[in-house]
Amino acid sequence: MFKHILIPTDGSALSHRAVIAGVELAAAIGARVTGLFAAPAATPLVYRDLLPVGYATPARHARLIEKSAARYLDVIADHAKKKGVRCALVQLTDDYPADAIVATAKKSRCDLVFMASHGRKGMAGLLLGSETQKVLARAGVPVLVYR
Repeated sequence: MFKHILIPTDGSALSHRAVIAGVELAAAIGARVTGLFAAPAATPLVYRDLLPVGYATPARHARLIEKSAARYLDVIADHAKKKGVRCALVQLTDDYPADAIVATAKKSRCDLVFMASHGRKGMAGLLLGSETQKVLARAGVPVLVYR
C-alpha cells in the first residue's frame, strides 16, 4: 500500500514516539522512510519549545540548530537501521514547518506523511496554530496523525 513514508520530527517527546511508531509501520509494510527536520533560519534570538530563552550570534545559533537536527534525525536513522528500513534524511531551513513538510513529501515522492500532533487546544491552539492541521489541509497524500 504505502511505499515511502515521510516522518517529520521537531525533537519533542511526542515526536520521538511518532518517529518510532512510523519506522515500525514502515518495517511492517516494507516501506522506506524519509526523516525531516525543518528549522527557521538562525537569528540572534534562541528559542526552546517556542519560547525565547537567550541570545547567540547567528553563527552560534546555526551550530545549535545543526546539532539539534543531527540528534533528532539520528533517532530516525538509528531506528530505521535497527529495523532494516531504508532511510533518507532531510534537514531544511524554513520558517513554516507545514510548508516544508508538504514540499518535502512532494519532492521526495512520499505517499504517506506520518507525524505527531500535540493536540493544542484553546488559546495555545489559536496562538501557536497547528502544523498538523496545516499539513492535513495542504498535503496531496494521506497523513497519519500519531497522538
